Amino acid sequence: MPRARRTKRDNSPASGKKSPERKPSEPVEEGAGGARPGRAVLAWVAGIVGAVIVAAVGAVFTGWFGSLGPGAFDEISREAPVTAAYVKTITDGPDLALREPVTAAQDRAILLGRPDAAQHEAFLERYRAAPVGETRVIVVLNGNRAGLRIADIRPRIVTREPVPDGALLSPAHAGEQGTIEVAADLDRPTPRFTSVKDRDTPYFETKQIDLVRDERVTFIMTLTACKAYYEFELVATVISNGRAEQVVIRSPGGLPFRLTGPARAYRTVYDESSMGGWSVRSKPGKYRIEGC
Repeated sequence: MPRARRTKRDNSPASGKKSPERKPSEPVEEGAGGARPGRAVLAWVAGIVGAVIVAAVGAVFTGWFGSLGPGAFDEISREAPVTAAYVKTITDGPDLALREPVTAAQDRAILLGRPDAAQHEAFLERYRAAPVGETRVIVVLNGNRAGLRIADIRPRIVTREPVPDGALLSPAHAGEQGTIEVAADLDRPTPRFTSVKDRDTPYFETKQIDLVRDERVTFIMTLTACKAYYEFELVATVISNGRAEQVVIRSPGGLPFRLTGPARAYRTVYDESSMGGWSVRSKPGKYRIEGC
């Protein structure tokens, strides 16, 4: 049976002309003049305004920050106004007192043998070895501010005990002492550094030290004691940006410095041997040092 054919509907306009087909990628024209430039103009204006605002804020901040002067970064930084760039206790001279006698076999072997530097330091630390009568400390302070003043440095007692008499190490003395700039007596109620020539006038009452960033100053400090055993630290008072701060200085390793007065006699006395190590003195006798 033959199929009936459907007649296609003609969508052409009545005039008989076909309308041109539009590709999807082609934009629809808006008026006879083409696309409107409104968005581009707004973006250009916004960019100009943003640049002006950034420049204005930058100028205000630069003027404000510059008005603070060279110490502006110091207010932001939390670093101490000065730091101890170098600290050393001079040990080539005074006798060393030990709080307890050396009785352990291992410690006697270290004392009478030839230990390395690490073993020797650990031994002295175990027995809390302290210089007798006098100790010298070298401190190099480094400035960390655009400008600062060291107004004072003084020792602060951490521990005070009776003088130890367990044992005495008497090293071989060689050479003379170097130049000493300041000195302090720990037996005084309030120890303060004085001039070597005038022990009654605190050094920092007549002299103060100004530093700038990365400038250094070196102190050679002599501390004395006759009446007791002391553990102490150094406290520097530093003035920076109109504010006083305290900086604590301790020996390498963060431990306090040590110093003791002499005992009347020691249970054992060891003399440094020219061959290395220490030898027991047969007749120690009474012990005295100059100035105590």
